Amino acid sequence: MTDSKSKRAIRLKALKAAFPKTLPILAGFLFLGISYGFYMRVSGFSFFFPLCMSIIIFGGSLEFVAVTMLLSPFAPIQTFLMALVIQARHLFYGIAMLDKYKCTGKKKLYLIFGMCDESFSINCSQEIPEGVDKSYFYFFVTLLNHLYWITGATLGSLIGGFIKFDTTGIDFVMTSMFIVIFLENWLKEKRHISSLIGIIASVVCLIAFGKDSFLIPTMACIIILLALFKKPITKGDEAK
Repeated sequence: MTDSKSKRAIRLKALKAAFPKTLPILAGFLFLGISYGFYMRVSGFSFFFPLCMSIIIFGGSLEFVAVTMLLSPFAPIQTFLMALVIQARHLFYGIAMLDKYKCTGKKKLYLIFGMCDESFSINCSQEIPEGVDKSYFYFFVTLLNHLYWITGATLGSLIGGFIKFDTTGIDFVMTSMFIVIFLENWLKEKRHISSLIGIIASVVCLIAFGKDSFLIPTMACIIILLALFKKPITKGDEAK
């Protein structure tokens, strides 16, 4: 009984530490999730589609693209390759999190499944308060973000069942979110080396490989360039 209470206390402490860190994600995911759920519903899908997809896929940009895939002729190989390209950045996220997740036990499976841009950002960079179990902190950050997305998608699908209006351009919401994230990062930087690397690598690879195949080469170039320019980037961060 005492051991059970101790474990419960450990989980609760980790949850209390993780929740405030995810509040900015709550605001963003509710808005994006509602947009996605609404988009699915007005595209002709039932309430259960956005609900189930948000639980199983949990990939915002992929879920928006999946609407078009589901409405297109059956093409499993093309769909697989498209999903791989869109989510390929998670390969790099996974490599970066190998050390942090190696002692998480059974929770590792969910942490791998629930990896998204926002969870990676928090779990990779956040200093965990002393006395808080790291594995549960990572777990609750991932779980909370997942629940925010499910909630938003579900609300959006419910709203979409009652409200009808022109939804042209609503799928641009993901692009606008990443533009805002980039601009916020740009404003925080003293030296813009990492941001310029991202811009230049993206433009060069887009020209070289085309819009359908540039994502993976871009990520590879960014990783290589960030490694080469690690010292000046680190000095810039320390100068803040």
